[in-house]
Amino acid sequence: MGDRLMLQGVRADFTGLERPVHGRRLVYLDNAASSQMPRQVMQAMQDFELDRRANIHRGVHARSQQATDAYEAARATLAAYLGADATHELVFGSSTTDALNQVAFGLSDDTDGQPWLRPGDEIIVTALEHHANLLPWRRAARRSGAHLRVLMPQRDGTLATAALAELLGPRTRVLALTACANATGYRPPYEAMMALAHQAGALTVLDAAQAAAHEMAPLRVLGCDFLALSGHKMHGPMGIGVLAGRREALERLTPLRVGGDMVEQVGLDDVRWAPLPARLEGGTPNVAGAVGLAAAAGYLQAHGRAALDAHVAALRAQAVAGLTALPGVRVLEGGGAIVAFVAEGAHPHDIGTVLDGAGVAVRTGFHCAQPLHDHLGLGPTTRASFALYNTADDVAALVEGVAQALEMLR
Repeated sequence: MGDRLMLQGVRADFTGLERPVHGRRLVYLDNAASSQMPRQVMQAMQDFELDRRANIHRGVHARSQQATDAYEAARATLAAYLGADATHELVFGSSTTDALNQVAFGLSDDTDGQPWLRPGDEIIVTALEHHANLLPWRRAARRSGAHLRVLMPQRDGTLATAALAELLGPRTRVLALTACANATGYRPPYEAMMALAHQAGALTVLDAAQAAAHEMAPLRVLGCDFLALSGHKMHGPMGIGVLAGRREALERLTPLRVGGDMVEQVGLDDVRWAPLPARLEGGTPNVAGAVGLAAAAGYLQAHGRAALDAHVAALRAQAVAGLTALPGVRVLEGGGAIVAFVAEGAHPHDIGTVLDGAGVAVRTGFHCAQPLHDHLGLGPTTRASFALYNTADDVAALVEGVAQALEMLR
């Protein structure tokens, strides 16, 4: 019954799902890479482009002021969605990757004086991370002379808080970790881990790309210094993301991008940066994208993130049961909206190709998390990921398609 209500109330909003692929009904199960956009988000962006499109902040004409109002209203909507309070600030950028690069650069660059990271300091990341939360920290360590330390998962791909406690020390300055491993769906105990890091005097960075569409503790109680997310993974547009966090922490960051709209005064040999959030938003921003992302946040709030989580958890349980019943299929430890698996005698890319022919869209490969795959002794995997518009019929199509693929490939 719940599935039918979900179909009636939600699926009709995603008109792109009605377009067939290879003459088959589209079963879209690649939501961890990019989710589909509802018509309400598209309409909000179109309304902006038609009625309020202009550059923001400095213009005195009506359109510029209207565009500025739309942009700042989007900021306020997303701050409320994340549960921020007056101690927080929200900065727009292009993606989670962009936000994480801003933090790693901003804490290690010495342009504005002594950076947070100095020679001999330590940065802790986990081996679960998307490359976007690993490579910027490796570069920051090299730039600053800090040491990069890696919290390794246990054999099943989970993290132990006790293992983090052993890594933390007096020179730990940053802990960067994911709220949900994009390769497996595993949810680390990030709240407890960030609390430990804060006790050690470190700043905390949370990659919330896979978690922002789901139920999370509000920023005002979460305790992280920096949080990054992408619009395209929470039913918003591509090319827009958010860096949110404690104002005091954000003020430590040297701007990654310098240029227009992020300065208060410029001379030929000196500069004074504008206050937050403008200081970290150099250049003309993606105003329509911000408007669309705010509309996506409103859409998710209206349907209830707790209800969404219960829905995708049920779909994942159905998928795990169906896939593990197939001979030679191993489902990785995980959770949330993601199920990843390997199959004896069948390469994931071949499985993905067969599934595509049946209209089922999944992701295959290392999922930008190759160190985790190496640690688990895995090559590439096949990953299906669910969203609020997916149904039990979609899961049945996935399992049936994998069964057919195995018959063909073995």
